[in-house]
Amino acid sequence: MAPSLFSYETLVHAIAGATGSVVGMAVFYPLDTLRSRIQVEDSNKLQGSSIELLLKLASEEGLESLYRGLAPVLQSLSVSNFVYFYTFHGLRRMSSKDTSALKDLMFGIIAGSINVLLTSPLWVVNTRMKLEKSTYNSLTEGLIDLFKKEGARGLWSGTVPSLLLVSNPAIQFMVYEALKRQLISKGLFDTFSAFLIGAVAKAVATTLTYPLQLVQSRLRAGTSLKPLFRDVKSKPSVAFRGLEAKLLQTIMTAALMFIIYEKLVRLVLTIMRVRMARH
Repeated sequence: MAPSLFSYETLVHAIAGATGSVVGMAVFYPLDTLRSRIQVEDSNKLQGSSIELLLKLASEEGLESLYRGLAPVLQSLSVSNFVYFYTFHGLRRMSSKDTSALKDLMFGIIAGSINVLLTSPLWVVNTRMKLEKSTYNSLTEGLIDLFKKEGARGLWSGTVPSLLLVSNPAIQFMVYEALKRQLISKGLFDTFSAFLIGAVAKAVATTLTYPLQLVQSRLRAGTSLKPLFRDVKSKPSVAFRGLEAKLLQTIMTAALMFIIYEKLVRLVLTIMRVRMARH
């Protein structure tokens, strides 16, 4: 009998992935706020190192500005990562026990595409809440208001670059799983190595796909791309504006997420196996 897409084990992976991502984002959220501001704003106001800019924003706009939109982001992230982890591990389970980097990349692209199509509206509202472009009090209010004003096109703005960006988590998971397999075969996989390879995997994926992320953020924010293209034409390095803040935030968030994810999966599956053995 072929393995089903629906299983307790796949559900455990999805819940653990969603939990890990929420904790990671909550801890490093100010860096994500900074990244969004740098990517979208055209002014020279945000110049300097990430730490300097965080202190500057906290001083000028208040500490709460660094956490603007945190609740809806965590809500969206939990849904998004649940969908991604469930689809990714469900496809791996249905395929076979034989895994490879190429298969992981393919499953990552499929899982990412499904995730983008289902959750893009959540991230569009999040981006606008974070940039003071709205007065939404909740994610639901934002979704309803945006649909009334801009329709489905507004809710799914930035979906094309987002679909191209499914390569980001796909590359991340491919690198992570490949390194994890190598370490497991040598008996070296533990909490620290999960943190380390999670960071490495995200750094590789983020750097390779960053210019697309810049375009995605501007489309979601409803900001014109003309100033960006003009600046990139005269100074190509502008395509990587905000990369430092993005790397700091995503690397630390991903590393923490993978630690929590691995710990939760191991704990829950161990408990499940013990209970099954008793019965």
